[in-house]
Amino acid sequence: MTGAYLPADVYVRVLRMLGEEVLFVCGADEHGVAITIGAEQEGTPYPEYVARWRDEIKRTFDAFGIEFDVWSGTSICPEHRARSQQFFRRLDERGWLLKRTSAQLYCTKDRLFLADRYVVGTCTSCGFEQARGDECPRCGTWLDPLEMARRTQVRCKVCGTVPEQRDTLHWYLDLPRLRDAGFGAWFRDHEWKPNVRGFIGNMLAELQPRPITRDMTWGVPVPEDCAGGEVGKVLYVWFDAPIGYVSFTEQWAREQGRPGDWERWWRSPDTRLVHFIGKDNIPFHCLVFPAMLFGLDQGWTMPWQVPANEFYNLQGGKFSTSQHWTIPLDEFVARFDAEAARFHLVATMPESADSEWRWEEFQSTNNALLADAIGNLATRVLKFVEKNAEGRIPPLDPRHAEDLDRRILGECGPFADPGQHVLEFRFRRAAEELIRCAHVGNKFVNDLAPWTLRKTDPALSASVLNTACQWLAWLARWMAPFLPRKAQALWEMLGATTPVASERWPGLPIPGSWRILPEGRPLGPVTGLFPKIDDAAIAAELTALAARRPAS
Repeated sequence: MTGAYLPADVYVRVLRMLGEEVLFVCGADEHGVAITIGAEQEGTPYPEYVARWRDEIKRTFDAFGIEFDVWSGTSICPEHRARSQQFFRRLDERGWLLKRTSAQLYCTKDRLFLADRYVVGTCTSCGFEQARGDECPRCGTWLDPLEMARRTQVRCKVCGTVPEQRDTLHWYLDLPRLRDAGFGAWFRDHEWKPNVRGFIGNMLAELQPRPITRDMTWGVPVPEDCAGGEVGKVLYVWFDAPIGYVSFTEQWAREQGRPGDWERWWRSPDTRLVHFIGKDNIPFHCLVFPAMLFGLDQGWTMPWQVPANEFYNLQGGKFSTSQHWTIPLDEFVARFDAEAARFHLVATMPESADSEWRWEEFQSTNNALLADAIGNLATRVLKFVEKNAEGRIPPLDPRHAEDLDRRILGECGPFADPGQHVLEFRFRRAAEELIRCAHVGNKFVNDLAPWTLRKTDPALSASVLNTACQWLAWLARWMAPFLPRKAQALWEMLGATTPVASERWPGLPIPGSWRILPEGRPLGPVTGLFPKIDDAAIAAELTALAARRPAS
């Protein structure tokens, strides 16, 4: 959520309110070794296993308001096999693939060659004892299972047997030649986030050809016209998975009744391709996939930005479903507001360093930032209007407009456009700025006290309330990418009947022309936006979290 999908959703929503044409594409990569291991351990057929998890993942997205234009899967997208095989053929024709016989670990008990994730051993870089054969989950180093086997004892992840070496034939993507042919210069000349540039810059200097096939039955088969009689070979998941972005776009275009429309996105110089990922996926989105696109030499859209985030942890430890150090979704959404959690995840996003979910901090975000700063401002202003102004947007006396503009737009505190920070991939700053905008409204209302003015100067009181309602309308639009459901609720309290997300992004108010609500418009029903979370609820979650973790 914090590494990829939530920042992408916020970014897409801001772009759409700015009038940009955006396509939000995602799906499940369903051909990986992690899939086959999980399914085999359960005794579940692969298609059934991935279908269950595809639905589970989508349910999580729905709970947190993540809305894709297309959500698919690499095993069910009708276009995916053909597009992946087309990439393979083209790269082979262009001379970017190598065919090599090499040693691979083989499990004599399970009678299969062990794809890298079927191998478990000690990381040769940091010493982590539960490293996978492809990558260390602790330090992120790409690993070679044969090198791991030479330096320490490894075992088969399925049965625990110590494997032996046997020869097998595979295809490799010639990354060093692609680098030297111009891909390396493309990467060096592009502007990247510092963590991305540092990560890939180091890898470019020590590139080796990358294997792109596996000895498996589950996956996209190597095209028969390229296989040369080899059987049981499929494309490596990190070769075919990013091609899913293309094939899912093809699926979307077909379902829209415009099957050729995918090329407007993938073969156009006007397209900006942005990958939102976690840092463990940096090599595949900034090196492997763009190198593939470069090697096709057909004018494919290359990544414009890859705003990769660092890792997000839980209460001092790494999220781990196997160790039960996690937050069960069903229990969470039954007890807490997923929209508040969505905002807290944005506000604590691991943009440049690892960060974490702490239950006490979530409570503070919900109570102090959302309930007090936004929710309290909305209810006290609108409840007062409901009771004392016949439930309609009060009139603004022209004599007061200039002074009230000066007060709320200048004297009540500095604030900036939250959307500008989103466009620059600074989501935490954007969340801070949204709350700062709410604080401006609170200071304005506190300083001018319309409930007191009502007794001494009813016209000025009405003008102050009009200004406060107008500010709430701006706040609802600023909220829309971060808190889409709450933003819509506030928008409807102000009497609107249209989707707030269909409004233009407000930017910053311009004195004299920023008021958008018509005077006299009836309010909608006024309700609380953010219920507060008490200490007992947080204590219960901490107790439950500790109880779920097995004794060491």
